[in-house]
Amino acid sequence: MKAKIGFLSLGCPKNEVDCEIMLSRVAAAGYELVSDDTEADVMIVNTCAFINSAKSEGIESILDLAWLKENGKLKGIIVTGCMAQRYMEQVKKDLPEVDAALSLGEQDKICQAIEKVLAGERFYCHSAPEKLALEGDRVLTHEGYAYLRIAEGCSNRCAFCAIPEIRGAFRSRPMENILAEAKTLSELGVKEIILIAQDTTRYGMDLYGRYALSELCEKLCDDAFGFRWIRLMYCYPDKITDELIRVMATHEKICRYMDLPIQHISEDVLQRMNRHGGAQVVRDAVARLRAGVPGIALRTTVMVGFPGERERDYGELIRFIKEAKFERLGAFAYSREEGTPAYGMDRQISQKLKDTRLDGVMRAQMDVSEAYNKSFVGKTLPVLCEGYDPVSGRFWGRSEFHAPEIDGLVWFSSGRKPEPGHFVSVKITESMEYDLVGKEVR
Repeated sequence: MKAKIGFLSLGCPKNEVDCEIMLSRVAAAGYELVSDDTEADVMIVNTCAFINSAKSEGIESILDLAWLKENGKLKGIIVTGCMAQRYMEQVKKDLPEVDAALSLGEQDKICQAIEKVLAGERFYCHSAPEKLALEGDRVLTHEGYAYLRIAEGCSNRCAFCAIPEIRGAFRSRPMENILAEAKTLSELGVKEIILIAQDTTRYGMDLYGRYALSELCEKLCDDAFGFRWIRLMYCYPDKITDELIRVMATHEKICRYMDLPIQHISEDVLQRMNRHGGAQVVRDAVARLRAGVPGIALRTTVMVGFPGERERDYGELIRFIKEAKFERLGAFAYSREEGTPAYGMDRQISQKLKDTRLDGVMRAQMDVSEAYNKSFVGKTLPVLCEGYDPVSGRFWGRSEFHAPEIDGLVWFSSGRKPEPGHFVSVKITESMEYDLVGKEVR
């Protein structure tokens, strides 16, 4: 009997896609996939290394699994993903609990690594991130939706970010390959595809000499694919073209939703961050999207505590959050990452002040979020059902205005038992800080 293999994927949706490709390879080799780490013979930890908290989460997960090696049936731990790419030598030296590690470019060797670990051998492989396989069969890990990676790597070179070092330069997938994968996902019953990359709006520039995201979206709206929702994540303000806005407004299948990370609004901070465009580009992108796609929900991400951020810069950010009224907002404190230009910048800010400013951003957003959610009370929304909670007796799912894992949920009661991955109509009866509550109507 083949060994039982478990996976733990940390970090972003790009990591999830890598994990799903590895899952398929492992399953094809005849291994049994298990979701319970106490049942696994080998655990694979697919790590993130974007900021310090992500690295800490990866290390803690490894150490938790090490307890199972000593006290359970677990025979080995394999580390893959960004931590193995960025810190391979440190993993080998400082984490003896790890039996094998594969950098991004070597993840196609996952079955070989399992064999080595089961034989009691250690196995480490490291190469350039550009060798990472962007395509391949996948074992889908979600009901009803799937991420569709259209590009990998990043060439923006923001001063705070280690992604270009970890995942390499930006490279688009050929459009015909993306469409072929989309067709497969549609045939597997996927109702919502979520387009992802480090910078989705740059898609096509390296292959075709033009921004081609709008063209790709238009093709994906074809009825031959059968998707109900197409969601755009990781869009950059300086690359929001008029054509992309037109396509979003024209096609009902494209969610009235966009993830538009801005990081800041102070011109001085944006320049120090080496963000493309500037404050006016951000303001213009928000205004053009709101005018061109009525009812759009904009999600953004902002950073506080970047080196040199003055009180007036922070105040400008708070005012803009209240003014722009982003329907969804995530925030994080600057993390000092070795190997990035910002690491050696002067005027580094204390953790205490960063935490204070982070709290201020979230308090400013709370009022915006609560007002936005209240606007849905009395309305009926299509909701993609994702599960059932026996404690509350409610089902949960998402509307087109909710991206998975990062936004709130729609909780609803129903007189039947809707299956995960199916759409229901929900009349909203109550709003909370981040979630909505309602009942299915038929």
